Amino acid sequence: MTDTLAIAPPASAASQKKQDLKRYFQFALLLLAAGTIYPMLYLRQNYELTILDAFRISKDELENSYALLGIIYVISYGPSGWLADKISARVLIPFSLALVGVLGLWFASFPDKQFLPLIFAGWGVGAGLTFWAALIKSVKLLAKREEQGRFFGILDGGRGLVEALLATAALSVFAYMTHNSASSRQAMQPIVYMYSIGCLLISMLIFIFLDKRDDPEKSSVGKEPKVGLIAGLRILLGIPQLWLMAFIIFTGYQLFWVTYSFSSFLRQGHGMDAVAAGTITVIKLWMRPIGGIGGGFLGNKFSNEGVLAGAMLLAAAGLVGLMILPQYANTYVLLAFVLLIGTMSYTVRGLYWALLDKCHVPASVIGLAIGVVSMIGYLPDVFLPKINTAALGMFPGIAGFKVYYGYIALCGVLGAAGVFYFKKSTKKEKA
Repeated sequence: MTDTLAIAPPASAASQKKQDLKRYFQFALLLLAAGTIYPMLYLRQNYELTILDAFRISKDELENSYALLGIIYVISYGPSGWLADKISARVLIPFSLALVGVLGLWFASFPDKQFLPLIFAGWGVGAGLTFWAALIKSVKLLAKREEQGRFFGILDGGRGLVEALLATAALSVFAYMTHNSASSRQAMQPIVYMYSIGCLLISMLIFIFLDKRDDPEKSSVGKEPKVGLIAGLRILLGIPQLWLMAFIIFTGYQLFWVTYSFSSFLRQGHGMDAVAAGTITVIKLWMRPIGGIGGGFLGNKFSNEGVLAGAMLLAAAGLVGLMILPQYANTYVLLAFVLLIGTMSYTVRGLYWALLDKCHVPASVIGLAIGVVSMIGYLPDVFLPKINTAALGMFPGIAGFKVYYGYIALCGVLGAAGVFYFKKSTKKEKA
């Protein structure tokens, strides 16, 4: 009789499983939020000429709006971290999505161009000041120590997959509208509505389902003595691993940034037409889920630092390969190098935030740490386009790309060295 009875799992095991499923669901919502909010802001990647025509603006006027967006990002990273320590992500993230979504609905009405800077400034606040640090902090708190690499890898790879799926759906709508002789405004409007409504729906879901684990009034974070901004910065200055991590992100982010130049490199340096170059770069985009998620799982299986350093070195080697290839090299060889660099750069992006757990930052200043590291790590957004332009200006043609890629390859090597030193320093501290 007893042989036929099912033995119930211990209550603690059942409870743990339930908690894990809840964490995974909340993480999935955060992943959807990250994959939906940024494509709304960067529709120009696929529809720049359509946007120019729909708003009756020049390319310079659109560039000015994006320059404003970039400036707000840079100056908001630090304050965003401080804010994430003061206000729960359950409030900040839904607010961000709602703000971006509502401004998207305004954008879809095609207001007079004088209002575009106001819309972009609001987007900068929503996606920068109130979103970024809150997102990273939430993922860190959701993941257990042994899950950090996997969670951050899935975050970057998963949001890339969400972006690719949404972009495919948007392109299908756009193609249908233009096939039926729709104007620029008529073709763009349903796409903007899709992204805007997506942001608003996910905003409500996160507000309902995200835990208050980081709420300063309800979590263990709030039980620690409150730390002011100056005192918090002093604490961070005493954590050398944190500043080393900022350097690693600073170098690793440039490996990702260089992939933006591949289309021009293939066309100007190797004579490809727009369709061939575009096909290769689109295939490269689908490497993001593979690089991010695969790198995250490998990092958990072996070591986050080892996989991160290896990815940096492989990306640097790929750039050197592009530098030494003869002009008009075989298309499949070029594709192989582009995919190698793309996949490794996505692996790097998926893993460098997993290092935060090894920095042992006090819970009361985790958000501030994320903000400060982001300010340093994402500085290439400001100066790297100018380096690229200067290199191509001084050395026209493929020679300029080789100079640019040589600089980025050096960053990859220095970043890998930084990762090895980071691992060595954390081992010493543990000992």
